[in-house]
Amino acid sequence: MRILSGIQPSGALHLGNYFGMMRPALELQETGEALYFIANYHSMTSLFDAKERRKNTLDVALDFLACGLDPKRTVFFRQSDVPEVTELAWLLTTLTPMAMLENCHSYKDKLARGLAPNHGIFAYPVLMAADILIYDSNIVPVGKDQKQHVEVTRDIAIKFNNTYGETFVIPEPQIREEVAVVPGTDGQKMSKSYGNTIEIFAEEKAIRKKIMGIVMDSRTPQEPKPDAENNLAVQLLKLVAPEETAKDFENRLCAGGLGYGDLKKALFEYYWNYFAAARQKRAELAANLDYVNQVLAAGAAKARALAQKVLKRARQASGLE
Repeated sequence: MRILSGIQPSGALHLGNYFGMMRPALELQETGEALYFIANYHSMTSLFDAKERRKNTLDVALDFLACGLDPKRTVFFRQSDVPEVTELAWLLTTLTPMAMLENCHSYKDKLARGLAPNHGIFAYPVLMAADILIYDSNIVPVGKDQKQHVEVTRDIAIKFNNTYGETFVIPEPQIREEVAVVPGTDGQKMSKSYGNTIEIFAEEKAIRKKIMGIVMDSRTPQEPKPDAENNLAVQLLKLVAPEETAKDFENRLCAGGLGYGDLKKALFEYYWNYFAAARQKRAELAANLDYVNQVLAAGAAKARALAQKVLKRARQASGLE
């Protein structure tokens, strides 16, 4: 079973990224042949600063390796180090109906928000299809909001196979029903676009300030809070503290007598300890960038070997060779 997933280099890793995508991906590396790539081609649809893209790409590599990605078990690489994917995207785009792309949720969402999407945003699902198909991927783990992209990939692959003969493996989405929707510091879904994130590898002082700045209601510490399970700090504590510990804080808040300040201090301490080993590992990796680059180069070599076989198959099937 070959598993494929990618992550855009769009900025600092935060709790939402970690529990929503990264930790599930790290767990999957134990179940099959996993290929994980840093989607820097995709980032070009919305990020137009070359220096920032290079920095973000390196940050994603450091973050993944620090959080437990095992390069001996996983093929880890930069998307742009496999240029075959862009050629395959052209082959696929010639069979992709315009109406299919116009109906994609991500494109319609951009239009609804008044944005002027570029062609990259419009054709984004075709490049994603090339990402998936070029490695003969069997399983693509996605959240519910990304399921449509895998369905588009399947439709394009089936049309190509029907037109030119059996060429591509038809992938299956693996929907992560249990994906944690991590709340941000304002109670909305944690997202860089909302400016409500708690970063994994930020400086201690900055993180402490963010957590202590989470706004609570005006009830006094002595007042019982029967809605304690909905408290933002409690919800975040459940991610980074032992289950019984988080439940104890919830019960104390519910009964009355626990101040919000003490709750937020506890949240910070458990958060800080939860990622302590990862922070140490990341610092070691940042001091040894030659190793990081070697991991990415080795991953790209393995990925290209797979991609070249599939691209050759597609070129031959479609009469380019």
